[in-house]
Amino acid sequence: MTRRTSKPLRIGKVTVGGNAPIAVQSMTKTDTRDIRATVNQVKELEDCGCEIVRVAVPDKEAAESLAAIKKSVSLPLIADIHFDYRLALAALGAGVDGLRLNPGNIGDKEQIAKVVAAAKERSVPIRIGINAGSLPADFQPKAPMAKRMVKMALEQIRLMESLDFDLIKVSLKAFDVPTTIRAYQMIADKIPYPLHLGITEAGLPRTGAVRSATGIGILLYQGIGDTVRVSLSAHPCEEVFVAYEILKSLGLRQRGPTLVSCPSCGRAEVDIIALAEAVSKRLGKITAPIRVAVMGCVVNGPGEARDADVGIACGKGKGAIFRKGSIINTVNEKDLLEALIAEAERIEQALGCGIG
Repeated sequence: MTRRTSKPLRIGKVTVGGNAPIAVQSMTKTDTRDIRATVNQVKELEDCGCEIVRVAVPDKEAAESLAAIKKSVSLPLIADIHFDYRLALAALGAGVDGLRLNPGNIGDKEQIAKVVAAAKERSVPIRIGINAGSLPADFQPKAPMAKRMVKMALEQIRLMESLDFDLIKVSLKAFDVPTTIRAYQMIADKIPYPLHLGITEAGLPRTGAVRSATGIGILLYQGIGDTVRVSLSAHPCEEVFVAYEILKSLGLRQRGPTLVSCPSCGRAEVDIIALAEAVSKRLGKITAPIRVAVMGCVVNGPGEARDADVGIACGKGKGAIFRKGSIINTVNEKDLLEALIAEAERIEQALGCGIG
């Protein structure tokens, strides 16, 4: 796949766009006014691989909390602003690394100009965050939703460009996957700025991950996208996990192990589902980008997962440990999990990644 060319910009210590890796973002789900809880969640997100974090700024008290939060975390901090432009000015004064503005609810050009001037003075990027659900009802109401979203984004971009500001990132999110895809496709060759991908309000983890993987994955495969956020009704670390799995599945990023497991069938003589779940849990302690396989057939398993760095093929009462398709050991069923994890850890140590 050929990635769309975009203008790089810096959000704190992270480069977005250009040739930089596609960045993984999330958003805290704490009350930003609760400084301790918010700082703790940002640190949790950092530990699970998040690279940029956004926080809600619903009122003056939340804005006043940003300075203390910023001093206590190392991830780039983006302030999410709705309705009141003065909150954006306060966030900039608190030292945030980026702003997200929703033009659907901050429509006054003079107010936006004030925010842009303050952001320009501090070299702070602004994301024009278009949401299908918050477009003004009277904004081209008869046009298709994707076209309305793109038109709104282009108007805001031209306004910022007229103010000599180009530290711009753009998102065009909807719950409807085809609408989201069409919007990004329509704008991709019209602007040079980085695009932040997401399916908004995607839902609970099981369905939301599928919806997000479909929309984000199609766009990434088409070379569109510079940052991603998976929006789930779950702990934000679950969002980060799903985002990396999408990127890993397309070969765009590698972080931590990839588990390959067969679906099991009537031929399996070991509880493959339970074993795969146990392996997945234990792999959380490994940081190396290795591929680990759990297969239900001793005869075909090593061949079917020959690309795995390490795997196990299960038989009746025992299983074969294999590396790159070659069997290196046979162990009893009760020892399958520990033997597989021990081999994965040996590979990690050999790669010099250390045990996480």
